[in-house]
Amino acid sequence: MPEGPEIRRAADAVEQALGGHLTTAVWFGLTPLKRFEPILTGVEVRAVETRGKALLTRFANGLTIYSHNQLYGRWYILPAGDSLETGRQLRLAIRNEAASALLYSASEIQVLSEPELAAHPFLKRLGPDLLAPDTTPGLLLERLQSKTFRGRQLGSLLTDQSFVAGLGNYLRCEILFSAGMAPSLRPRECAREALDLLAREMLRLPRQSYETGGITNDPVRARQMLAAGARFEQARFQVFRRAGLPCYRCGRPVLNVKRGGQPCYLCPGCQGG
Repeated sequence: MPEGPEIRRAADAVEQALGGHLTTAVWFGLTPLKRFEPILTGVEVRAVETRGKALLTRFANGLTIYSHNQLYGRWYILPAGDSLETGRQLRLAIRNEAASALLYSASEIQVLSEPELAAHPFLKRLGPDLLAPDTTPGLLLERLQSKTFRGRQLGSLLTDQSFVAGLGNYLRCEILFSAGMAPSLRPRECAREALDLLAREMLRLPRQSYETGGITNDPVRARQMLAAGARFEQARFQVFRRAGLPCYRCGRPVLNVKRGGQPCYLCPGCQGG
């Protein structure tokens, strides 16, 4: 599933293509939304925003298209008039005179008024967005130490969108490795210094991933690996999807264990198992 950085980069591309322009056509692949096609056609796209893994396309008439890519959803941006051959199912098309923004395979799409947006059950329960400029290490430390979250295992806590918004499995694994913490640990069991480091890594790595197109490995190491012929997927991560390969820090084999129903990659030497 795309995580916060991937959704934010998709939002950037959609906003660059649509922002400030009048739509020439809006098409929905879901029958209940067809009634909104004429209402959104000929209307300016005011902004494209993200909240965690949700993308909000805001229109000048006060309506917003809410979309969540879930596991398979993907945005494509094409010049106006161009088509795309893909095995995916088109769910949403927003077109203007210069470009088309096409959302394939997503099943969660809604058109919402401002009151409906404010009351949306998923958006209402989201924790702080890790890519938002006003989310700080201090705020994250407060949440880690709060009664609500301090007794939870980190392996499941980090992907709970009510704790923080935007983290999925790869960022969970990479953050815990960078902080040197096992997924079985609970915040109440950790020293203040360890929680300070975790809070900083919770901001640093998602923002690095956003800026680099998905790299959470050491950027210098990743560049060297790519220059030496490694594929992007081989170079981008520190531990994620590297089970059995040596840890970049200590050389011990990376493990793949189950945490929160998902595979969790960790180094038993650097994270204590």
